[in-house]
Amino acid sequence: MRRKIPSTGALAAFEAAARHQSYTKAAEELAVTQSAVCRQIAALEEFLGVRLFQRSRRGVALTDAGQRYGRQVRARLEEVERDALELMSRGAEGVALELGVVPTFATKWLLPRLPGFTRAHPSIQVHLTARTRPFLFDDTPFHAAIHAGTGAWPGTEGLFLLPESLVAVASPALAAGRRDFTAGDWRNVVLLQQGTRPYAWRDWFAAQGLRVEGDLAGPRLELFSMLAEAATRSMGVALVPPFLVEDELARGSLVTVSPQAVPSGRAYRLIYPERESGSAALRLFGAWLQTQAQAATA
Repeated sequence: MRRKIPSTGALAAFEAAARHQSYTKAAEELAVTQSAVCRQIAALEEFLGVRLFQRSRRGVALTDAGQRYGRQVRARLEEVERDALELMSRGAEGVALELGVVPTFATKWLLPRLPGFTRAHPSIQVHLTARTRPFLFDDTPFHAAIHAGTGAWPGTEGLFLLPESLVAVASPALAAGRRDFTAGDWRNVVLLQQGTRPYAWRDWFAAQGLRVEGDLAGPRLELFSMLAEAATRSMGVALVPPFLVEDELARGSLVTVSPQAVPSGRAYRLIYPERESGSAALRLFGAWLQTQAQAATA
């Protein structure tokens, strides 16, 4: 049965007009006449049986249906473009892995090691896109994700990589001369909070038998990289996994202010939907990741 798919020319004209809210600007972008854009959109509306634009003397404006469809078409065209560029860049023999990754782990741990994988498997190109929260694979172009959590997501399989523990770090200037940390006295200390883990400090203190007033107060920052940078700027004390601040600790821009590395109950895993379990490229990448993780914890 023939698919009910509009022409790509009509979709491109509609997407450009929807983005610019103008037939004229869409025509300029596409290097066609304004009448050509009008014809393409009119044909698309006739094909769909839905009015996408409202016309007036002042120009055109998207209908509610046009706004929704415009967002969907833009996303689909971007996927088609990305697939075409990928094939053009890699040729017939190339394989690509699209990964959603937690940003700081990707920047501080994965990327320094990734050249080794690329040298070993030059036909496999790894693309990284930041994702801080779980998502549905069906709604994304991702083959897999690297995520810190308490387990695999529903409908997925996963490979364990690294357990996560948290240590308290601060700049040498902030830590200098303070006995409060080692004495268990955290009064008058600014606690840098991670926005996605509002109880991290409370859990960290509880694991040591401490109860600290104001443990939920302090500037909220989303990423571990933000926490680490804020700590180096003496904005407060941060809780971070030590393997994400190895460079800062080695340079001395951060120091640990407590000997306690407390397990967070989370672990870093490579997670992928069951349909990807047969991917040879993903199996190679997963095996390489586990080897790197084992070497890092040896």
